[in-house]
Amino acid sequence: MIIDSLISVFLVIVIGRVAKQYLLPSDEAWAKIEHVTYYVLFPALITKTLATADLMTVPFLSIGLALLGANLLMFSALILSQPVLERRFAISGPSFTSLFQGSMRWNTFIALAIAGNLYGATGVTLASVAIAALIPVLNIQSVWVLRRYGSGTGGSFLRGLITNPFIIGTVLGLAINLTGLPVPRSLIMTLDILGRCALGMGLLLVGAGLRIADLSKPTLPLVLGVGLRLVALPLIGAGLGILMGLSGPALAILVLCLGVPAASAAYLLARNMGGDAPLMAAILTAQTLVSAVTLPVLLFLFS
Repeated sequence: MIIDSLISVFLVIVIGRVAKQYLLPSDEAWAKIEHVTYYVLFPALITKTLATADLMTVPFLSIGLALLGANLLMFSALILSQPVLERRFAISGPSFTSLFQGSMRWNTFIALAIAGNLYGATGVTLASVAIAALIPVLNIQSVWVLRRYGSGTGGSFLRGLITNPFIIGTVLGLAINLTGLPVPRSLIMTLDILGRCALGMGLLLVGAGLRIADLSKPTLPLVLGVGLRLVALPLIGAGLGILMGLSGPALAILVLCLGVPAASAAYLLARNMGGDAPLMAAILTAQTLVSAVTLPVLLFLFS
């Protein structure tokens, strides 16, 4: 079941790559599709999932603490190693920001699709818990690192945080669920229709964003970005999850969310806030390709 679920996800990514090359080569067109997916489809999926989920059956606190613990351990390790990376290996500030984002951020499109394939609504609910726990923290960390080590400035991270559509969807879904507010059935059905579109469209966008040519010259930041994101971080999270008593689907989704490639939004942030955008694109592409091998192994070990 794990292999079938992963194969189906990566086949859709391949279809996205083929569609970009032969059917819709326009970068501008894909950017508009991504805009709709990011601001409409995925927030609808998250809102509907959390609004209708039975949160009492989900180890909300344990998953959240394990995710945040893994995040803070990797964050501390990267920040403490930055002077050494710059002095010993000539990794510049902008390159470090791309290494940081590649190691820390995660592609919710892929995570939600695999979670839904493996465990249905329960899997999407567990992945939505990860969104609630990690997205605010990662946005703050990424913007701070880009301001500290990048060559640009950028806008207020507080504004970016409160206008993030994933966070808005999470807050709305949790508010509806926890307060018991009556929601018209027609609205829930509307959100459900939009949510069904989100997973497939998100994976097509991942495929369309692959940049194979950027892998022609592997560098230390590229190798580190792949290894830390796809191997080190999920293993750290798995260890913390096991210590907190997680097992089964909860542990599998925890490892999944920490082991998927970084988010494509990291490239946009790098390009607009003084990061190393070409390196960021190379890390994203390499992670997507290598994760086809690492994710099956991780899920087999911890599911």
